[in-house]
Amino acid sequence: MKLHTYIKSVFVFLLAITISSCEGFLEEDFKSELSPTNTFTSTYGFEVGISGLYALTRSEYNTYGEGGGYIHNGACPYEALQVATDIADLGHGDASLTAFANLTLTSEERFVGTYWNWAYSLISSSNEILLFSEKNTDWDQPTDKELFQAEARFFRAYAYRTLVYLYGDVPYVETILYDFQLNFTRTPKEEVLGHIIDDLKFAAERLPSNPDSEGFKPGRLTKWAAYHLLSEMYLLQGEYTLAEEAALEVINSGYFELMKTRFGVKMNEPGDPFSDLFVENNQNRNSGNRESIWVLQFEFNNIGGGTNSDDWTRRAWNPKYQNVTGFVLADTLGGRGLAQIVPMKWWVGTKGTNATGDLAGIFDEKDIRNSNYNIKRDWFYNNANEPSLFGKKANITDQTWSSTNTLFPALTKFFYGREENLSLTGSYKDRMKFRLAETYLLLAEAYLGQGDPSKAAEAVNVVRQRSGASTVDAGVMTMDFLLDERIRELVGEESRRFTLVRTQKLVERVKSHNSALKNKIQDYHKLWPIPQGIINANRDVEFPQNPGYGN
Repeated sequence: MKLHTYIKSVFVFLLAITISSCEGFLEEDFKSELSPTNTFTSTYGFEVGISGLYALTRSEYNTYGEGGGYIHNGACPYEALQVATDIADLGHGDASLTAFANLTLTSEERFVGTYWNWAYSLISSSNEILLFSEKNTDWDQPTDKELFQAEARFFRAYAYRTLVYLYGDVPYVETILYDFQLNFTRTPKEEVLGHIIDDLKFAAERLPSNPDSEGFKPGRLTKWAAYHLLSEMYLLQGEYTLAEEAALEVINSGYFELMKTRFGVKMNEPGDPFSDLFVENNQNRNSGNRESIWVLQFEFNNIGGGTNSDDWTRRAWNPKYQNVTGFVLADTLGGRGLAQIVPMKWWVGTKGTNATGDLAGIFDEKDIRNSNYNIKRDWFYNNANEPSLFGKKANITDQTWSSTNTLFPALTKFFYGREENLSLTGSYKDRMKFRLAETYLLLAEAYLGQGDPSKAAEAVNVVRQRSGASTVDAGVMTMDFLLDERIRELVGEESRRFTLVRTQKLVERVKSHNSALKNKIQDYHKLWPIPQGIINANRDVEFPQNPGYGN
């Protein structure tokens, strides 16, 4: 799709999908005729537009559309950022994932184009709000203008973050272009990074600081989300001291803490503080969760929540246990899984199974992140109509893990099931996009960049102590150890490709841990190709393709 097409069409789409969270965040009655000139004329109108930015952001995880943003139209694009890394193999993958997993990408692949489209949709919609906020004079409060601008600039930065990670040099557009254009050029990545950082600094200075203030709605941005992302972007830029300072702004703010005691709706049931983070309805602060910094709102059966085709992360990581005789779908087993990606044995281990070669994985024995509450290794037949099997343990084998993908260690953080519809495609839990544990790991990365493994170890140990893992010292604190720690803490939550690209470890880690691709990956695989439709449409100026992907 051409860049210019977003300028004229995305705003209508933006308003059409404008929705609220389960708490009534930004609920609006829409005008029969929506356009920037009759919408962006008051604080109320900008609330509508900003709500649309949140909806567009959630649609990053969209699959087939439905009531959400019609973006990717394919199974779980999120998985394209997990395969061909060091953590997961492609299982029963949708055909739309095969080229990403096998490193046979071309510029025509669906998600190559849809991630580009999604990002520029968010950018153009943010630019629309920024442009009309300068024209509007009817504000409820004197601070409204800067607040909306801060949110819009955060989302613009967030979209460009995806673009520079995936494509490198990309056109930087910071205003609405009404004229048809065929001459876009690629802005150098470092220049785009500078703009991202400027936007995030603006947002950090103007977004609200107190997430507990009266009337503050779950899911809305605070300045601490901007500082968290700013730390990551400084790391990508190689500005490690500034990355440290941004991370410490969040850590020292007084608003957040790692959850070390049980909390939330299942605090009196078996589990631990880490598993509590991922229980449905435990992601927002009203549950007692003080670790979440920014939460995407996907609640079940709520206006502004998820649809069946929004977040398919659960289906991605959950095995197809329902295909095994002796099993039936159950909410306690996460509902229906598709096993589209499968965890690699080197990190998750095989302890407690009879798979060939008992591997310990990368977890300490007492690390709660490796408990059965968080990685399910013990599967018991649950079909009462099979009395000879009912209640007995079903063994994970090489065949169930690697061939049929029916049983393997599963990440319970993405379990989701509803008795009224156990075949639900979506995962309707809110998604913690940024949480404090990652801020500490970004801080550790900043210290490693400054050549200070002792301070890096201190930052990592804060996270490890919560999990019951042993503390580490400077002697073992390397980038590889930190990347392993990010798996232990953030597997499935982070976009693993982004992390490995930022740390310049993608090729090395794939060669070390991904046996299927170790002899195939090359330096050019650090970037995706530019979508062919963009190159074809830009007829007036040469728009070069990324190296390794042809013309």
